[in-house]
Amino acid sequence: MTAQVDYLAVLYTTTSGASGDLLGSDEKEIGQLVWQIVDLQTKKLGRVNELIISSEQSEVTEEKEEDGEGVRAQEKGSAESISTVTSLQRALNQFHLILTNEVNIAGRGTSVCLCTDGQLHIRQVIHPEAAGKNIVVPDCFYTFFDLRKEFREHFPLSDVKSLDVHFMADSLSLTVDTPAMQDPLTVLAPETAVQQVQTMANIVLALLSEPLCHTFKNPERVYEKFESGTCSKMERVHDNTVIRARGLPWQSSDQDIARFFRGLNIAKGGAALCLNAQGRRNGEALVRFISEEHRDLALQRHKHHMGNRYIEVYKATGEDFLKIAGGTSSEVAVFLSREDQVIVRMRGLPFTATHEQVLAFFSQGEGLKESCPVSGGQDGILFVRFPDGRPTGDAFVLFACEEHAQNALRKHKDILGKRYIELFKSTAAEVQQVLNRYSSAPLIPVAPAPLVSVMPTVSLLPSPGGMRDCLRLRGLPYTACIEDILTFLGEFTQDIRPHGVHMVLNQQGRPSGDCFIQMSSAERAFAASQRLHKQVMCGGGGGPRGVNSRYVEVFPCSADEMGLVLMGGSLSHTHTHTHSRSRSGTGLSPPPCKSRRLSPPNYFTSAPAMLPADAAALYPPIGQVLLSPRHLPPGHAYYPASAQLYMNYTTYYPSPPGSPSTLGFFPSPSPMTSPGGLVRMPGLAYSNGVKDLISAVQGFQSPIEAMPLLSNSLMGQSSGGDSLMPLPQLMAKQAGQYLDLTLL
Repeated sequence: MTAQVDYLAVLYTTTSGASGDLLGSDEKEIGQLVWQIVDLQTKKLGRVNELIISSEQSEVTEEKEEDGEGVRAQEKGSAESISTVTSLQRALNQFHLILTNEVNIAGRGTSVCLCTDGQLHIRQVIHPEAAGKNIVVPDCFYTFFDLRKEFREHFPLSDVKSLDVHFMADSLSLTVDTPAMQDPLTVLAPETAVQQVQTMANIVLALLSEPLCHTFKNPERVYEKFESGTCSKMERVHDNTVIRARGLPWQSSDQDIARFFRGLNIAKGGAALCLNAQGRRNGEALVRFISEEHRDLALQRHKHHMGNRYIEVYKATGEDFLKIAGGTSSEVAVFLSREDQVIVRMRGLPFTATHEQVLAFFSQGEGLKESCPVSGGQDGILFVRFPDGRPTGDAFVLFACEEHAQNALRKHKDILGKRYIELFKSTAAEVQQVLNRYSSAPLIPVAPAPLVSVMPTVSLLPSPGGMRDCLRLRGLPYTACIEDILTFLGEFTQDIRPHGVHMVLNQQGRPSGDCFIQMSSAERAFAASQRLHKQVMCGGGGGPRGVNSRYVEVFPCSADEMGLVLMGGSLSHTHTHTHSRSRSGTGLSPPPCKSRRLSPPNYFTSAPAMLPADAAALYPPIGQVLLSPRHLPPGHAYYPASAQLYMNYTTYYPSPPGSPSTLGFFPSPSPMTSPGGLVRMPGLAYSNGVKDLISAVQGFQSPIEAMPLLSNSLMGQSSGGDSLMPLPQLMAKQAGQYLDLTLL
């Protein structure tokens, strides 16, 4: 509406609670509507109308009627027409009816617009209460003029927030009979609202008269509907337009948030529900408004109620909003580009689910009343995937209307394939957030900070053209052990090199689902990947269709690639797999565990330990190990000659068969003086002494004088768990071998 209107309806509301600048901040119900028509062409005033909202059992109304206060039409400053209704819905309908009749009787035009003293009467009083009671608000309440802003066009030095009716009347040299506003925490007297309306009508006439000759042409607008949309991470979001709402019901949607903030204009796609680390809603949301003024009004709704829960409202930043709602995927932008679509999230899908299966899942219904066709067919389905293309089990589906979405939600926990599917109503911001979480974050973190600082600047990525004589198994059951892996490999077990099975642990020291296997030749590795890719492995001794059964992906890889991943790095170049399209090699496996019980002490200890000469060569400084990894001597029986051994990582990756999972064998740099081997015991307590070590290896022939405890070179104390001792040939694999006992 840009053209000048014919009539203004000057409106003033009161509640049973606070007034003035705190009007509507306490969720009190509306008690009074007062208005007066102003003819903008003839500059004449209509009658003052008063509408009292009171329940039928209200004792206050009965007392006022007994005291004669129910008819104040003859008193000075009272309304000329007074009506009483019992509910807000009746009050709004009767207000619209009286206003329309009065305009039609005047006969000099039909366009009318409300005019209020500030934003609170419309945005913080009428719309919030109507939304809370599910009342349809007449169209006339969606546009209005803010008298303070209209006044400020001619008096620009005035602050909108500090303006009031008395200040504007004094500036225009108008005589005001009404007293100044009382304490905003007190309830206004009924006659005060009538006097305020009469003063506001005189201010409008003064603005219309010379020399100001003001024109009312750009009204304020209240958004009737929240518009969903997308937000780019490159978009600039001002900090003074964003709030954080906390304490939302877990099942709330963006439309519920928009209903809570009804009357305030939320930017397109400006309601973003926050998710926790498990991908579930955590009861918080970030809301972006079109201006700082609306944000400040939203903060006044702190601890207002949504159902039976009160909602906390705090300031937030634009960066916070972009982290949740911002996206960069063009696929998501196309998916969310359709207008007036309802989004439903599917969780728990089988990894082999297809578009056709999803369409068939929602097409099943007993009749037309329960039909829920997917909008756009296959284009209305978006599967969530990891960066390497693997499905996550989540998907988002579009429906054309709310009715179809509600029918779809009735299929919650219905079966698709052999799994039940969870269904939730979702939002565009949640789509962005879920896609960002799975697509932007790597599957594993980068190498630990102490190691990154000493990494060389040159690329450590192996050449993709190396001999691919190793296998990588991905997606192992977390309960799978070495025996399960050997059973899974079947006839290919005989092609495994001695100590060639390397299970990968995560940062907590638990199985990560990855495993590397060194095969006898590239041909056998290729044949194994052809035969075993996506076959089912049973973990923990379960049956072929047990709870712990999972299909396992099998890829051929080179020893250099395996060594890089075992070192804690990742592969960034693309590997072309025989069975599928190109996949990104980023994030093959988690970095090593940082637990002291599983990690070598030299990872945590800055001061070098005092080692015997024969053993010191096995543990060079960590920087030297990373910058120039040592190749093993040719013909070693436990690792291939081409493999690189990173001493500070091998303890995380035990290498059966042939030894328990807590043992690791390493070559001795020089022949020992007597047949046998050395054993290293990390993880000992600081108070352990020689007697404790003798007791631990009781029954073996081991001289006392050959059991030194490693000491801290700076403090002269035990190094926190290291001991080197010679071990008889009974326990050593071969003479001259060095045994690492990681868990004593």
